[in-house]
Amino acid sequence: MSQFDNVSVVRQANVYFGGNVTSRVVLFADGTKKTLGIMMPGEYEFGADDKEVMEILSGHLKVLLPGKTEWLEINGIGVFTVPANTKFKLVVTTVTDYCCSYIAE
Repeated sequence: MSQFDNVSVVRQANVYFGGNVTSRVVLFADGTKKTLGIMMPGEYEFGADDKEVMEILSGHLKVLLPGKTEWLEINGIGVFTVPANTKFKLVVTTVTDYCCSYIAE
């Protein structure tokens, strides 16, 4: 899906790691939310309160998911899922465009 119709967007950005990761919240009529964001090159650790489905739209990164010992590499387009109430690590090597879906369980 290249476009979201009939949504609301929160104007204030989410800014993390000194501005190296930013996103905007997109709210849907059914109560679900997504964030659209950009990650600059760097190493990051995030916490996930809800289950998250991260769609990488462009860029290059490696992700270490909870309970895993091997890094998953995404170059270009890819998807990974993060369980609720966990942390995950990212090593971003090029500017990366992403869409994150939050799934309450």
